[in-house]
Amino acid sequence: MSLSLQTRNSRRRWLGWLALPAAMASVLYGVGSGSVPLTVTEIVQVLFGDGTAVHESIVWNIRLPRVLVCLLAGACLAASGALLQGVLRNPLADPGIIGVSAGGGLAAVIALVLFPQFGYLLPGFAFAGALIAALAIYLLAWDGGSSPVKIVLAGIAVNALLGAVMNGIMVLNSDRIQSVIPWLAGGFSGRSWPHLQFMLPYALVGLALTPFAAKTSNLLMLGDQSAQSLGQHVERQRFLIVALASLLAGAAVSVAGLIGFVGLIVPHAVRLFIGDDYRFLLPFSIAGGAALTVIADTAARSWFDPLELPAGILLAAIGAPFFLILLKRRRLLR
Repeated sequence: MSLSLQTRNSRRRWLGWLALPAAMASVLYGVGSGSVPLTVTEIVQVLFGDGTAVHESIVWNIRLPRVLVCLLAGACLAASGALLQGVLRNPLADPGIIGVSAGGGLAAVIALVLFPQFGYLLPGFAFAGALIAALAIYLLAWDGGSSPVKIVLAGIAVNALLGAVMNGIMVLNSDRIQSVIPWLAGGFSGRSWPHLQFMLPYALVGLALTPFAAKTSNLLMLGDQSAQSLGQHVERQRFLIVALASLLAGAAVSVAGLIGFVGLIVPHAVRLFIGDDYRFLLPFSIAGGAALTVIADTAARSWFDPLELPAGILLAAIGAPFFLILLKRRRLLR
């Protein structure tokens, strides 16, 4: 990176801090929006125990747990995407593209279609599927060592295979797929405190470990030889970061379904302002992913009343054009 580009990124870095108040504002927007709108004053009154019974029921039983699930899921997906893009040195790396999310999706389809009696274990199935898929991808890419290209190619192949198996199961059991379709579209309808309690330990552990990957991600982006010359055990560090990214993606997929583009678009949007320094890219991506997911889910459930769209549809409608704009301007290849 040239000195002039470093200076420009340093000057624009203050814009990244806007992601933090944006995340907090998105929580107020999510809790206050709906068929019964609430003002900021009414929300504060409820939080301090001075609200009406109706408002307390709306906030505590319906909106707040859903918003918190959105917040954590978006943060996890954005952090996972940023880590994968850095460690694999590939701007297209994303949990949904390299097969991690597909592993969770296949496990969820198996639970919902073949073993509906275990539907209450859906989050556990999805989480385990994502981690198993990540391990399979890494093992397939291993040949006395791994490389970013091998991992991406193995991930694409595994993603295609898992998608084919998923579609085959649904075709052979077409009378049972109604419960699967909303989950595959990605969304937060019906998410409440039990879902938050399930994902919270995994999300907190993953997000707490993320800052420790910043220095290693910066070094791995220089290339394997440069990282080795600087004292890094490249294979071990790459495996640990891929495992961390899988943990984050699995935690999100387990409650949100197959939501795409958050892990792909948010790190790129943040990178446009603050550059590739992972000391800043990771925390700002986490805040930006949280804000984007909450806003998208709130819009999906309130803008189209009385219908409620899955948040994944709205995120795809936003993310795909943005991705094409970046690709057209060649900024993905910077």
